Amino acid sequence: MSTTSTMSSTLFAWTLLALVGLGTSCTSNVPRSEWKARPSECSQSLKHPVRYVVISHTAGSICTSPASCEQQARNVQHYHMSTLGWCDVAYNFLIGEDGHVYEGRGWNIKGDHTGPTWNPISIGITFMGNYMNRVPPKRAIRAALNLLECGVARGFLRSNYEVKGHRDVQNTLSPGDQLYEVIQHWAHYRE
Repeated sequence: MSTTSTMSSTLFAWTLLALVGLGTSCTSNVPRSEWKARPSECSQSLKHPVRYVVISHTAGSICTSPASCEQQARNVQHYHMSTLGWCDVAYNFLIGEDGHVYEGRGWNIKGDHTGPTWNPISIGITFMGNYMNRVPPKRAIRAALNLLECGVARGFLRSNYEVKGHRDVQNTLSPGDQLYEVIQHWAHYRE
């Protein structure tokens, strides 16, 4: 077999893997154990594949490094569990300005991010920070989009999933004016 033929075969194999989603990398996801999450007390599961994704912001402090984002994820979880009395952090995933995705409840557990109508039928992804007057950095946007690709590739999200802004489904300013403008240009966004 010639070198050109071998290279063509390899390229073809990688193209096939990408088409079926097996080539999608989910390496920027930080598991709960790495950010030292408290044990979850949640048990209600989500039915897959999920049709909706709700994008929000925490409206709190930003984080720009793995250490500060891990601490911010712990702060959000502490507030949700200790102050609000919820079974865990409300979101399925949290996005840091460091370009990483922090696992909240993950793909399998129903969140508490958008009320009783939307929680059982959606994945809640929040950006850690306040995005009323500023846009998240490109690396954070890329992390969120990569997470969505991973969700489809792994069968957690429908291939025709719909992205909603938090304000599209609840009376809130979330995900902030600037982040809302960004997600309205995503291919899967539906008002």
